[in-house]
Amino acid sequence: MADAKTLAELFAWAPRWVPPEAGPLPITGIAFDSRQVQPGGLFVAIRGTQADGHAYIADAVARGAAAVVGEAPRPKGLAVPYVQVPDSREALARLAAAWYDHPGRSLRVIGVTGTDGKTTTTTLIFHILREAGLAVGMISTVQAVLGPRSEPTGLHVTTPDALRVQGYLAQMRAAGLTHAVLEATSHGLAQHRVTAAAFDIGVITNITHEHLDYHGSYEAYRAAKARLLALLAETPPKPMGPPLRLAVLNRDDEPVFPYLRARAPGPVVTYGVHPEAQVRAEQVEHRPQGLRFVAVGPGFRVPIASPLVGAYNVSNILAALAATVVGLGVEPTVAARAVAHMPPIPGRMERIDMGQDFLAIVDFAHTPKALEVALRTARTLAPGRVIAVFGSAGLRDRAKRRMMAEISARLADITVLTAEDPRTEPLDAILEEMAAGARRQGGVEGRTFYRVPDRGDALRFAVRLARPGDVVIACGKGHEQSMNIGGVEYPWDDRVALRAALAEHLGLPGPEMPYLPTRDAHRPAGDAPSPGGQ
Repeated sequence: MADAKTLAELFAWAPRWVPPEAGPLPITGIAFDSRQVQPGGLFVAIRGTQADGHAYIADAVARGAAAVVGEAPRPKGLAVPYVQVPDSREALARLAAAWYDHPGRSLRVIGVTGTDGKTTTTTLIFHILREAGLAVGMISTVQAVLGPRSEPTGLHVTTPDALRVQGYLAQMRAAGLTHAVLEATSHGLAQHRVTAAAFDIGVITNITHEHLDYHGSYEAYRAAKARLLALLAETPPKPMGPPLRLAVLNRDDEPVFPYLRARAPGPVVTYGVHPEAQVRAEQVEHRPQGLRFVAVGPGFRVPIASPLVGAYNVSNILAALAATVVGLGVEPTVAARAVAHMPPIPGRMERIDMGQDFLAIVDFAHTPKALEVALRTARTLAPGRVIAVFGSAGLRDRAKRRMMAEISARLADITVLTAEDPRTEPLDAILEEMAAGARRQGGVEGRTFYRVPDRGDALRFAVRLARPGDVVIACGKGHEQSMNIGGVEYPWDDRVALRAALAEHLGLPGPEMPYLPTRDAHRPAGDAPSPGGQ
């Protein structure tokens, strides 16, 4: 962490909240987990979904906390200074920024949010800026690129906590970087994990049905995404010049665009195939090998060739061009070159090739809209059938279960419903909800859709079903490295599992199928369903 600061220095953004008796109290670190408190540290009590940090104030003090921040009134008998704040999460973010001397104010920071396409768009922007010769870092839900080194950012998709975000930005500044691209989830925005990041550009890909279990309503979810625009408004002047405060918005996202446009605090650049989009695509060609189109924008017209597939990636590329070419002045030909040479993004329409005579793909599609575009894209990649393998997470938005099964029943030839982070919910109940959705769309269990609870067995089953020219697409996990079953994280990677299934099927050396407890609990006979007459 950074050098010690006084409590007053950390609260320079809200000095009126610091009690006079605190004086010039030195602080040696910040923690929001009482177990991580070090002597002389500041403990921030946060109300979480599973636990309330205020219940652990005594533990934090016993471990040496010099002061405490919380939303509740000062606890009786507390022997250290207490700062009561309206929102502990927001306070944590602003304290973390102050602790690291506001690293975002030394960088041009581009934020990317949206329901789908966040990671791809973030990665595209990163590669375009790097191709342009800029010293750029990236924080995505896959990894943090901090200059000379990188590290994974988590087992499941999420924005890192505020302390880690500010710490990553500080490492970028220390490495001499000038630009940072930061992917922001709705949870990350609503929970203030990216507050005080000092955004210059905010990109919003789209807003569709997702995370209603947490946000409570579509309106609340939409508002969480729109917080990125509010954060643009608070960015102060920077050494390299005034804040850009540029909003990059999807003109094709018709229901949401007017809402977002009205909340932009500064200039707006629109993108899409809509004729009113400022950065738009013309002459779009979809090929199994990738995309080709002409990107047209203010003062430029440049051909684009990309190994990415699917109409949604046209949108992602246009978003990246709007942010970099229009927003940051990158030469259009340089941006086009970066798009053409960008390496595959882990778990995004990633092909798994073991020499089989059908396509095998892993994709992160875990929302209804993302699944729809993934299946439509899969249909264009090969002449045969589309065999989809996916599930729906436990303790999350239940409406998705029915919706995703209905979509697959319409768009895939065969659907295999399986486990996808059931957490502490009964997996059989989740699969029954999905099966009901498939039946509502005319699906026939045992012929057009199947339930195979163990994900490893589901992939094996799909591979056995596949004929030459078919597409097997495993959706929902993508790059993720674990599966949550019964509240326990088990090592799991769809890409490894699909390679294992293919190797077994082809009789080739390959990785071992990762173990999940569902293998034993749901396979008493020792095997997945038979493909039967398929």
